[in-house]
Amino acid sequence: MDIIKTIEAKQTKQNAESFKVGDTVKVHFEIIEGKTKRIQIFEGLVLCMKNKGIGKTFTVRKESYGVGVERVFPLHSPRIVKVELVRPGKVRRSKIYYVRDKIGKAAKIKELLGAKANAEFAANKAAYAAADAEEKAIKEAAKEANATKEANAK
Repeated sequence: MDIIKTIEAKQTKQNAESFKVGDTVKVHFEIIEGKTKRIQIFEGLVLCMKNKGIGKTFTVRKESYGVGVERVFPLHSPRIVKVELVRPGKVRRSKIYYVRDKIGKAAKIKELLGAKANAEFAANKAAYAAADAEEKAIKEAAKEANATKEANAK
């Protein structure tokens, strides 16, 4: 049993839960097509969060050409590059499935305003900026290592 917990601890993401139900998010999802990799952005409203631990999932809904599209993402998946908070929402329920039946303006969720919401939003942006800077540093270090490797090979 301890072995399973240690494996799960290694695979969990540290700052994965930076959003909640009712928020509008952009999910940067890595798609592999043959040998190529690309990042696709899925922007929509978080309807629900399910399960606990490593198996936690969240459902995102968006309107695409007048048709509602929902997608379930595993929270700790290695294919999720990042989840960017666009707009915090003000809801009083843990699952907002009722939005599926609403059309137009009735389907809107009020924006969460105030000092607490602004602080969360700023902290979220700072965390993403730090993660992006760290990712760029890692990529630059990898490029330099490859350059020195190629120079030594010649």
